[in-house]
Amino acid sequence: MTRSHLPSCLITTGTVVALAIALTGCSKKEEPQEPVITASAACIAAGDDCRKFTILHTNDHHGRFWHSKRGEYGMAARKTVIDQIRAEVAGQGGDVLLLSGGDINTGVPESDLQNAEPDFIGMNHLGYDAMAVGNHEFDNPLSVVDMQRQWADFPWLSANIYREVNGKWQRYFEPYKLFEVQGLTLAVIGLTTEQTAEIGNPEFVKDLKFTSPRQEIQLILTELEQQHKPDLIFGLTHMGHYENGDHGSNTPGDVALARSLAPRQLQAIIGGHSQLPVCMEGDTGLYVEDYSRDEPCKPDRQNGTWIMQAYEWGKYVGRADFEYYGGELHLANYQLVPVNTATKFDSMYPFQLQVPKDKETTDLLRPYQMKGQEKLKEKIGVAEAKFDGDRKVVRYQINPLGIMLAHAQTQLPNPADFGIMNSGGIRTSLKEGPIRYRDVLKIQPFANSVTVTEMGGEELKKYLSKVATKTRGSGAFAHFSGINMTVNCLSREVDIKSINGQPFDADRSYRFTLPSYNAAGGNKYPKLEQARNTGFVDADMLYQYVKQHSPLNPLDYNRIKDVRYINSVTPYGCGGR
Repeated sequence: MTRSHLPSCLITTGTVVALAIALTGCSKKEEPQEPVITASAACIAAGDDCRKFTILHTNDHHGRFWHSKRGEYGMAARKTVIDQIRAEVAGQGGDVLLLSGGDINTGVPESDLQNAEPDFIGMNHLGYDAMAVGNHEFDNPLSVVDMQRQWADFPWLSANIYREVNGKWQRYFEPYKLFEVQGLTLAVIGLTTEQTAEIGNPEFVKDLKFTSPRQEIQLILTELEQQHKPDLIFGLTHMGHYENGDHGSNTPGDVALARSLAPRQLQAIIGGHSQLPVCMEGDTGLYVEDYSRDEPCKPDRQNGTWIMQAYEWGKYVGRADFEYYGGELHLANYQLVPVNTATKFDSMYPFQLQVPKDKETTDLLRPYQMKGQEKLKEKIGVAEAKFDGDRKVVRYQINPLGIMLAHAQTQLPNPADFGIMNSGGIRTSLKEGPIRYRDVLKIQPFANSVTVTEMGGEELKKYLSKVATKTRGSGAFAHFSGINMTVNCLSREVDIKSINGQPFDADRSYRFTLPSYNAAGGNKYPKLEQARNTGFVDADMLYQYVKQHSPLNPLDYNRIKDVRYINSVTPYGCGGR
């Protein structure tokens, strides 16, 4: 995409930070330019009636408080970018708000091990003004959610999440926050995808109710009008952006929300969840293909509402410069400002072109990084060959890694007869060579408890007929250890041959393990009321298993033929290609 595709009001009129060469990919021989914001001609003509302010935004942080091994992103470099923009805007008499589209939790072991404390401490230090509540905030028990809210110096916003208190449903979070910018009252409404009820850990969201954002926002808009009469209303959401509103199997996202309202009822939506750079190709409603750091970005606009999202992990800081005059809001400039982000053409910036990391932020977060590193560096075993955990593998056929994980969870003080592992809980491969604690947490980052269920033979056949026929390609697709059976994908029945090496007996009971996520109904597994939480966490059980059984070899877990699929388009599972 070239600049000619964008209206002139969306093309950057000034550099973003003093280290402009680091952010624009210019030659390192060029001298940095002083940052300048140039007001539009209409704003200049409006004089004092034109108020200018800037919204900065990130989303889907997922534990990336520290930079990557290649020096990409990280909160210290993000602080440098944000501080430079704040100084630039303040120098021109404007105000800045810094917002997050949510999903602070889950993704990096150093963060996960510390309940994302470094991430919230870092967000306080960077000066975030508010965040939307993301679905991954509920990867933890509500006690951890409440603790994280205490750590945060800014509000968590969501108008459509309710918790029952003394028999009455009450909002769990603040629904909105009012800000004063340039003499204007700006209301920011938080909304969370209602699909959290399905994709969140059922164990932790069972006491919550997620209502329709499109219905809830109507209540909030009425309340705002009656009680506060704000000049401007923004949405801060974790719902996802989908081209032309085509959300598929996901619940409706930001486009559907904007279309459900009167034109310009929301001036802008700052979003997250789909983890995309929302940069549109003209007015087609389609994304710019393979967006790269060096390209300009035009946000989506639906029903008069600007919709913005800044990819993921802090790779970019979204920057929206607004002008308000004549009683209307105008988007004067929009950018996705890269934070040491590689382009599709190179592996990484030359070192000398990187945005420098803010020293105060680095010093603040380094103890957390070191604390996590010390535990994560522990060598616990050896893999004699790679256990493939690629999403395109584990979600499409039973394989040694899935079998090994299912088996590891059966190794309780009183071992279970067989184990089940959902493929959506397998997040990466186990590489050949030394196995460290870090590797365990990367494979199983969600800290699900291991449950054990005792079930009679006939009941078990009915249960497995639902679990074993889950569609290939979905996170529900199941891996098994310790069971030999045939799965009829047409009749949706199973014929169990043996369990734990012994012939199947329909008249006896069997004990099996399952992640608590699935036992509570996650991935639309049958809910197991009789499942008992063992108190053991999946990654901890894998940690102990590796220590006790190393070295590990995938050939020792190549029991793929123990589960056979018939009457399907493929011998690897039911449904799919």
